[in-house]
Amino acid sequence: MTHQLATRFGRNSFQIGSREPLDNDALRAIVPSIFAGEAHDSRSSRYVHVPTIQLIEGLRREGWQPFFAAQAKPRDDGRIGHAKHMLRLRRRDDIGQGEAAEVVIVNSHDGTSAYQMFAGMIRFVCTNSMIAGDRFEEVRVHHKGDIQHQIIEGAYTVAKDFPRLIDASAQMKGTSLTTGERRVFAEAALVARYGEDESPVTPEQIMRPRRSDDSGASLWQALNVAHENIIRGGIDGRKADANGRIRRSRTRAINGIDQNVGINRALWTLAEGMRRLKEAA
Repeated sequence: MTHQLATRFGRNSFQIGSREPLDNDALRAIVPSIFAGEAHDSRSSRYVHVPTIQLIEGLRREGWQPFFAAQAKPRDDGRIGHAKHMLRLRRRDDIGQGEAAEVVIVNSHDGTSAYQMFAGMIRFVCTNSMIAGDRFEEVRVHHKGDIQHQIIEGAYTVAKDFPRLIDASAQMKGTSLTTGERRVFAEAALVARYGEDESPVTPEQIMRPRRSDDSGASLWQALNVAHENIIRGGIDGRKADANGRIRRSRTRAINGIDQNVGINRALWTLAEGMRRLKEAA
């Protein structure tokens, strides 16, 4: 199979994405931990090991295909074959649409993660992949019992949220924000990204679209612009060093799996909250 692959080797992870389903050769090259034949030797005998690839094969038989995968870069090289990984799966017949719902899976074989599943959405125009917030279903399966059956059932549990996910995005598209409201949204998005630390960039920079299609005033556009700018990074900014001197800096892409999931869900929850506030006004 020929792939239009995009691979990335960041500080915290290896990543691969394609507009066509990823086959096992492509996955093995970038995310070998999903093929781990046994658990990391730090796990006890009570740990039930099922290679993630077995679950992916089960989901493939159910019509789900992986289009994106990432694997963490652990500090201990001995864990590289068992490290935390994330895959995004969707129905192949969604190709060609503007947006598509996804099942997002996070797992590891070294005890750093249970199986986690979330509802997500991708915009093909910019390959933005978002994860829905706390009001949507999250499935967590620990490494014990009949894992494979629970994961397959979990995929369908998450998929039941897809109509609500599509409806939420439609409502955001129909919600207009004023300039002041967009700034408030951007300020909150920067808090989600940097916490109590001072942001190296301004709210106006976070709300600056990378393409003309995102120049409108809808909440959906605001969410997508902020999401893309924060997740992809690469924005020129300024930051004080330890001596208080202002230095030029450039924002970093979010490559870590946990941080990616956390910021994704926080931004979606923020947008949902903004929509409810506008609806109640």
